[in-house]
Amino acid sequence: MMAETTRYMDAALDEARKAAARGEVPIGAVVVLDGEVVAAAGNRTRELRDITAHAEIEAIRQAAAAVGDERLSGADLYVTLEPCTMCAAAISFARIRRLYYGAEDPKGGAVENGVRFYGSPTCHHVPDVYSGLAEREAADLLRAFFTARR
Repeated sequence: MMAETTRYMDAALDEARKAAARGEVPIGAVVVLDGEVVAAAGNRTRELRDITAHAEIEAIRQAAAAVGDERLSGADLYVTLEPCTMCAAAISFARIRRLYYGAEDPKGGAVENGVRFYGSPTCHHVPDVYSGLAEREAADLLRAFFTARR
């Protein structure tokens, strides 16, 4: 299980690197269903001029199209940064089974920081959450990206 988890998070990190190369904030996500990666995406907010084009949303959109259903029950999402409120809600609405993420986001995260969306009484589906996967590498990508822009 750990080798598979590492492989999927490595794929998310690769998507984050691709996002950085496009000038996007380096966040990547992959959706896994039945042991197969069904979607992989990085941030595209600048490229698409779409504030909702976060890595998680893009990956969920791709996965829903690939499986032909907006509900992704049984699917797992791997993302390099703690999801924001918008993405946490989309993960819930898509009925993602498990959420794995790398770095915490004390400023914008909504899972273990901020609004703690999954603890809200209005949240109807709560995924199993596993944090800290490849945390250092994910945080280093973000740090390097923002340092280069200052």
